[in-house]
Amino acid sequence: MTASLSGSEIAFNEAQALMPGGVNSPARACRSVGAEPVFIAKGNGARVEDVDGNQYLDLVGAFGPMILGHGHPSVVSAVTDQAELGFSYGTPTVRESELASQIMEMVPSIEKLRLVNSGTEATMSALRTARGFTGRHAIIKFEGCYHGHADCLLVKAGSGALTLGTPDSAGVTPGTTQDTLLATYNDLESVRSIFLQNTDRVAAVIVEPIAGNMGLVPPDPGFLEGLRELTSEHGAVLIFDEVMTGFRVHPGGAQGLYGVTPDITCLGKIVGGGLPIGVYGGRRDIMSCVAPEGAVYQAGTNSGNPLSVAAGLATLAELMADSAAVYCRLEGLSRNLEEGLRMALDASGVQGHIQRVGSMITLFFTEGPVRQVDDVTPEAVACFGRFWNAMRSRGVMLPPSQYEAWFVSAAYTEESIQEVIEAATEALASMS
Repeated sequence: MTASLSGSEIAFNEAQALMPGGVNSPARACRSVGAEPVFIAKGNGARVEDVDGNQYLDLVGAFGPMILGHGHPSVVSAVTDQAELGFSYGTPTVRESELASQIMEMVPSIEKLRLVNSGTEATMSALRTARGFTGRHAIIKFEGCYHGHADCLLVKAGSGALTLGTPDSAGVTPGTTQDTLLATYNDLESVRSIFLQNTDRVAAVIVEPIAGNMGLVPPDPGFLEGLRELTSEHGAVLIFDEVMTGFRVHPGGAQGLYGVTPDITCLGKIVGGGLPIGVYGGRRDIMSCVAPEGAVYQAGTNSGNPLSVAAGLATLAELMADSAAVYCRLEGLSRNLEEGLRMALDASGVQGHIQRVGSMITLFFTEGPVRQVDDVTPEAVACFGRFWNAMRSRGVMLPPSQYEAWFVSAAYTEESIQEVIEAATEALASMS
């Protein structure tokens, strides 16, 4: 007798006829963990519930934005109030300036900014602006860092591209990427060599100051400082892609945590409170190159969308109401999770290594630390797939890839962190 299908299985079967792979983003496909997507119906606080009524403690956090957890009352109220006034106008609004001012207060390196619709738009526009400002064409990016799906950036990209085994996307022409130069993350010599071989060609270096798209990989001591020195020496623009890390690891982002100032910062995720948004901004002289002030063109019908702006303002207000307490609490919860996972690993005898910065964390199934993308082995990817399924069966939802960071939200409690640790202890024991 054939077993009846679950609600997620039925939904996925229907979706596959309508969308490529049945998903609207490859990161949701769950292929690398040997599973089919879980269709979520709702979320509340630290938990989500699928269409079958199964509840999970959520460490996906919509891949980063949900730092306050799901359905935070202040954010819901702000969006509801704005919805009653209208969804979009195609005109400037006062609240766009309010959000811009709040961002600049929290990230002092941003002297002028532009609101866009996604992290991809932010990084794409930042690079165009850097090229327009410098009059140069080449850019340096790092293997394993993902900066969105703009053609020039889909070269050795991280996250979803790595998970699906296609780090170089079909449809991206050689001409589009001929000015994209690849360096190795946490390797300053690889960057220095590229600069020496491309005198006066490099417009910008773009980097995740804390990588989150090859799993959580922190910068080595001196790496970001070295990038700052090299770009200044060679007249290139330093771009920090803080779409993940902005307001996540520190009120001022990774640059606030490490004390390194970029020329342009890209933001997203948290700054929209879970609604679609992106931001790029930086030095006044560079951003003054953007139309209508300058000759670098960029536009968008929904840029500065009132709903996204309302959600972002409400989220940042919650974070800044008592920022010391909020970030201290996130650090404590995440540290306890790290320590509990380490104890579970030791007890199980399973090979693994934990890396964490603030409320971003990854359990790598590697022998030692991961400093760059090639440190993640095929065996680690396969082992993570087993762990993901074991955790899901125990009521914990992890990002479905070894190459994705996990996110702890402020909606977690010490008790729910302990639930995750207990699930991990059982899951790892089942793998030994």
